Amino acid sequence: MGGRRIYFYHIVVCGTLLFLMALVSSVSADIFRYIDENGVMHFTNTPTSNAQEYKLYIKEKTSVSKQFYATDKYDRFITDASAQTGVDSRLLKAMIKAESDFNPRAVSKKGAMGLMQIMPENFKMLDLQNPFDPWQNIRAGARYFQKLYERFNGKLALSLAAYNAGPTAVDRYKRIPPYQETEEYVQRVLRYYRTFKQL
Repeated sequence: MGGRRIYFYHIVVCGTLLFLMALVSSVSADIFRYIDENGVMHFTNTPTSNAQEYKLYIKEKTSVSKQFYATDKYDRFITDASAQTGVDSRLLKAMIKAESDFNPRAVSKKGAMGLMQIMPENFKMLDLQNPFDPWQNIRAGARYFQKLYERFNGKLALSLAAYNAGPTAVDRYKRIPPYQETEEYVQRVLRYYRTFKQL
């Protein structure tokens, strides 16, 4: 009888450990803790209510997800564009990942085209003849981002927001415009950028 209890105990312990490992591996954000007046602890990864009372409890350890897909197919073009413009090649790759997921034929609902999703009205300024040519598109996107980066005094988040929403929107709000698409875009690029730095 005692042997069965020990066997059952081991099953429970192993099951619990596997569950916790799966939980930890799936968590991808900082965890914050708040202790109320009754001593009850509250945990969240998005402190909104009582935000000022939440304190950082567990710092996210950024790791490369097993489901993260990237390609090295265009690395040579990305490296060349980086050398020409001074824009970090890992940042360019993160932007391509966020913009088109490395699909050179991508076209957005708004008409942005190619790997770096460049709008037709910018083709002439960027000397872009064929938006679906990977080298031309990456070079043009890098040049455009370089201009934005200089315009916004090296502020990365603002430059990315301008790439997505347009520089006039950033000028108007003097910060990342309060557009859900733009806010999510900036967060996504920065997340991919951190990932590519680890590869």
